Amino acid sequence: MAIHKTEETWQAELGDEAYRVLRQKGTEKPHSGQYNQHWEAGVYVCKGCGQPLFKAETKFDAGCGWPSFYSALDKSKIIEKTDTSHGMRRVEVLCSNCEGHLGHVFTDGYGTPTGLRYCINSVSLGFKKQEEGQ
Repeated sequence: MAIHKTEETWQAELGDEAYRVLRQKGTEKPHSGQYNQHWEAGVYVCKGCGQPLFKAETKFDAGCGWPSFYSALDKSKIIEKTDTSHGMRRVEVLCSNCEGHLGHVFTDGYGTPTGLRYCINSVSLGFKKQEEGQ
């Protein structure tokens, strides 16, 4: 079930930068996000609603300046939508639960098992560390 909140509520809960990216489809500066070079075991979740999105084991260093994953945790957890903004044709990635903007997916993930690169804004994510023994 999709989460619906007023824009004022979203802004108050997320803060300025996360609101700009998640709700207004912005992008954080490359190499600036806390999860760009983060390599702990666990699961990356949507900052807007907490829905699990990506397993840490699917994260790789694409050198692009944003966290990159070669696979979503479950395709039902994301929405892929054609994005023709900025004079480009890309595939936008949104959380299926709150419809927050996460980033884009590209087919240039060479060397990955899927050939995909989910290029995701750190500010759109939270992280749940894997507990010992899991």
